[in-house]
Amino acid sequence: MSHLHEECGVFGVLAKEKSDVASTAYYGLFALQHRGQESCGIVVNDDGLFTAHKDTGLVNDVFTPDVMQKLGLGDMAVGHVRYGTTGSSSRMNAQPIVVNHIKGPMALCHNGNLVNSAELREQLELGGSIFHTTSDTEVISYLITKERLNAPSIEEALCRAMRRIHGAFSLVVMSPSKLIAARDPHGFRPLCFGTRPDGSFVVASESCALDSVGAMLVRDVEPGEIIVFERDGMRSIREHCGKCKASLCVFEYIYFARPDSVVDGASVHEARVRAGAFLAKTHPVDADIVVGVPDSGLDAAIGYSQQSGIPYGMGFIKNRYIGRTFISPGQKSREDKVRIKLNPIAPVVRGKRVVLIDDSIVRGTTSKRIVNLLRDAGATEVHFRVTAPPFLNPCYYGTDIDSRDHLIACHHTIAEIAQIIGVDSLGYLDLGDVHCLADGANCGGYCDACFSGNYTTEIPSKRAKSRFEYKKSERRPDEE
Repeated sequence: MSHLHEECGVFGVLAKEKSDVASTAYYGLFALQHRGQESCGIVVNDDGLFTAHKDTGLVNDVFTPDVMQKLGLGDMAVGHVRYGTTGSSSRMNAQPIVVNHIKGPMALCHNGNLVNSAELREQLELGGSIFHTTSDTEVISYLITKERLNAPSIEEALCRAMRRIHGAFSLVVMSPSKLIAARDPHGFRPLCFGTRPDGSFVVASESCALDSVGAMLVRDVEPGEIIVFERDGMRSIREHCGKCKASLCVFEYIYFARPDSVVDGASVHEARVRAGAFLAKTHPVDADIVVGVPDSGLDAAIGYSQQSGIPYGMGFIKNRYIGRTFISPGQKSREDKVRIKLNPIAPVVRGKRVVLIDDSIVRGTTSKRIVNLLRDAGATEVHFRVTAPPFLNPCYYGTDIDSRDHLIACHHTIAEIAQIIGVDSLGYLDLGDVHCLADGANCGGYCDACFSGNYTTEIPSKRAKSRFEYKKSERRPDEE
């Protein structure tokens, strides 16, 4: 693990009449591709008939023209992009999950991670349930399905299931006649909805996906809220709202979300600019130029430059045709990608004292290579500034920090880390400043457990294995 890992992105659309909702979902997922690059899927609802396609790979590779044509027209669609924090990366764990049961079909998309998934799965298996995936999303689908047998509606079944599941979950659920959005009571993961000029409803993990399909952001789904969308309007179920402290993952502002998104009422771009300004105040340095590591370091580099008065420069060119370095499970593959993903602009940094801005240091391997690129390009000094505090604790809510073993800050002082990655000075964002990044946000609070160790929920009693530890039983024969 050389960098933080993504979670997932969810999307849903309900149209007023039969149309090409598959294309709408396609463009929505394309806008959310940064949240997951392992697998993706779309399910189209044509008057209760579900047509699904999902596979490993990027959105534009999985959804070829032939596939899109086979998905056909419909009045609803849901989609998902995945980077799995639990379960292997095989096709079987791709979402959406489609369940066919006596009350009708259901498609489910999930972003987040449950902290009691192992216990719930064991209970379900002892009751005769047979699982086809290794993800906790299937646990949620089983619970909803079981509740639906006695519940008067799909939304009531979901409401009852939410009493049993704990942790992070932003859900998009599709029944034959309804599109439903739900967010866990803590609001760990973002979820919003909007409308298009034709009256269609659109739900997505981030507002940038609404923009991509011509929808106007209405608001975020509140922590604990269930919103039911139907052709004649929408309604909110608030049974689970306000029952616990809201705790949006603060790393959405630091890294995960796209800078053009608005998360819980706050601009991601402005939050990152503010992070850079905080760093300039708390960790000033005499330098000639400020450069950011594309992409999430660029906004913060602008903020550092504006606050410090040191000129901002484009120090790196990013190869847009290669995925984020941490997407490759093998360390050697990640290291190879670092070499071809970023290329320094030598005339910009040659002979200069450089302030380098990035969003995090996890193991330090990628950071060291980026620093070496600047040194090789002729930088005389490199001063590293990080827009997050040191990572000291595992995350159980959907970010793939599975143990302290992988975290360089758990085993070395800041001075030692600076020496390891080869920089002249190193400064992290102060923990207190983390909670001031999203000015005007209406989330009600943040989760900073990966920095502070202050977990919002009880931590899992049964720890999930590392995301990269595969078992043969989890692989298809063609993956052996």
